[in-house]
Amino acid sequence: MKQRIFMYLFVFSALLVLFQYVNSKRVFEDLNNKLEEHKLKSEKYKDSLKTIQDEVLNLSYFNLDRNEDAISYFENDGYNVDELIPFIKDELYKLNEIKGEHPIVPYAASEGRKMLINTVKMLNHKWIIADFSDGEFWGELFLTYEITEDKQLKFNLVESFLYPFD
Repeated sequence: MKQRIFMYLFVFSALLVLFQYVNSKRVFEDLNNKLEEHKLKSEKYKDSLKTIQDEVLNLSYFNLDRNEDAISYFENDGYNVDELIPFIKDELYKLNEIKGEHPIVPYAASEGRKMLINTVKMLNHKWIIADFSDGEFWGELFLTYEITEDKQLKFNLVESFLYPFD
């Protein structure tokens, strides 16, 4: 009787070990597969991130914030660029508040509306591009700007266009 109990215990233990082995092997293989999938996704995301970083670098090429020569131009004149850039943009946006037609936008607005400058991008220490709209018509401007010796800001419209209305 004692021998049978030990034999049953041995068979039960052997089956338990076999079950544990098969189960752990399946879990281990599943985890390895998931790890490989995550490695592939990680490489894909790294490649995508590199592509996006390159694209951002290309898009920000004509940008005052990344143009050391333009920043040095202002700093050599004694300006704090971190304060000057928002000031220039604010002065351009303030022109939206003038009564009547916009002083820079050379196009008349549709009835009951006013052309307003929406977005401003400073390209360097002399050039700005901006877009404008009255809610129905829209276009873009190319401006030059300068800070005179008496610290006045002057904008000069160089080129503009109005998108055709469909």
